[in-house]
Amino acid sequence: MSADQQVRQLVEHLFRHHAGQMLATLTHLFGLEHLDLVEEVVQESLILALRQWPFQGIPDHPRAWLIPAASIKDLDVLPRRSTLRRIEPELLQRLQQRQEQAELTDLPESGELEDEQLAMIFVCCDPALADEARVALTLKTVSGFSVAEIARAFLVEETAIAQRLVRAKRRIREGGFRLALPSPAEIPGRLDSVMQVLYLLFNEGYGAHGGEELVRGELCSEAIRLVQLLALRPDTGLPKVHALLALLYFQAARLETRQDSAGNLLLLEEQDRSQWDQSLLMRGLQQLELAAAGDELSEYHLQAAIASVHVTSPSFADTDWPRLVELYDLLFDLAPSPIVALNRSIALSMVAGPAAALKTLDELSLEPALKNYHLLPAVRADLLRRLGRLPEAATCYQQAIAAPCTDPERRFLQRRLQELQCD
Repeated sequence: MSADQQVRQLVEHLFRHHAGQMLATLTHLFGLEHLDLVEEVVQESLILALRQWPFQGIPDHPRAWLIPAASIKDLDVLPRRSTLRRIEPELLQRLQQRQEQAELTDLPESGELEDEQLAMIFVCCDPALADEARVALTLKTVSGFSVAEIARAFLVEETAIAQRLVRAKRRIREGGFRLALPSPAEIPGRLDSVMQVLYLLFNEGYGAHGGEELVRGELCSEAIRLVQLLALRPDTGLPKVHALLALLYFQAARLETRQDSAGNLLLLEEQDRSQWDQSLLMRGLQQLELAAAGDELSEYHLQAAIASVHVTSPSFADTDWPRLVELYDLLFDLAPSPIVALNRSIALSMVAGPAAALKTLDELSLEPALKNYHLLPAVRADLLRRLGRLPEAATCYQQAIAAPCTDPERRFLQRRLQELQCD
């Protein structure tokens, strides 16, 4: 590998894993009103590294170098921003201090740096911003994803993502947002919004809504990393945060077994449980114990409990299905949704039989949120198949295939349909 290739590979690795840290640090120094400028500085520091390192050599502390300090004078950004010229000397001094500190520690993910990242998360997940804007802004500013990557993750046009980001940043500038951790009194209310965004982020990776990939592992990993930051702090590491982290660990432990070597979907009953990540399962159980503190019972507690039943069962047949129905009942009472009801129907079919579960789907078919949801006809098809009503099952499989879903899911549904036609 050539020196240029080595440098490019290193810079891309550092930028991918530390762009969010860089943005949080520089935004703390520049101020939220200059968020666009911060993104320019981070981008130009990357370009500068690609230009200089092949000739000058890779610095001893490359991560520290990428937070521009003395080298910021070489960047083209500040001279173009006349509003910043008056504060440039002070800014350079603060950046110099930050770089000197970073060179001593090589940017550990703790202390002040961690506080800056968490503060940025709370800004990006402010309830005043639209849901889709919160997710996009978190990926862009906290996780270092490009507009193109976010667009691919959500299967929308890049222009749509760019517009969401523009609107969100305008709302931040005009709304007087502060880059600071909420006070202890504010955290409980603000934390729910942050957890919702990070859970959405994980779910987008865990169950992609379309395209060739069933799983987008980088989204799952980033969601886990950000929830870990919350769980490690005394003021944000509340029981419900530990419950969410337990849930993500349980789900992530099965990621590698959700597809076979050809990329085909494997159902829970088909997965090789010996291949589940035991380390992640143990972490999940530890987090579930921490979540038991206090009297609060959140939806994350119940979802983590449901996941724990699955991952601790020795086999699909030995799953405690009656317990799952009870947990889904509690979850529906606490946070009713058509998705929860659909999952309850699946568990009910394993307890009371497919006919009993089929009756519950009749009510769900009227839910607007499930109108184009491929799993509703897919579940109905499976129940009809188990009852021997094969022509009706085939019709439902065809409906599921026509709905939006990932390519692995569509291939699975087509395979099930072909099996019916061969019977």
